[in-house]
Amino acid sequence: MEKYPSHTSNIVALKRIEGQVRGIQKMIESQEYCVDILNQVHSVMSALARVEDNILEKHFETCVANAVKDKTEAQRKQKLDEVMQLIRRFRKT
Repeated sequence: MEKYPSHTSNIVALKRIEGQVRGIQKMIESQEYCVDILNQVHSVMSALARVEDNILEKHFETCVANAVKDKTEAQRKQKLDEVMQLIRRFRKT
C-alpha cells in the first residue's frame, strides 16, 4: 500500500488553471476591462477550490480512514487534530 494517496488526477485541472492564470496576466498587461479580469480570477479560484475539495476528500478516504482504523489512540488523535487544524485554517480564508 502506498504511503500517501495519488493526486495525479488533479494534474489536468492544475495545468488548465496555470493557463488561466497566464491568461489573466495577459489581460492585465493589455489593460482589459476590470470586470472581465475579475470573472477570470473568480473562475481560477473556483477551479482551485475543486482541486482542494478533491484532495481533501482523498485525504479523508485514505489517510484519515487508515489512521482511525489501524493506528493507536495517540495516532488517531494526532490525525484528527491535523484535520481540525486544516478546517480552522480554511475557515479563516
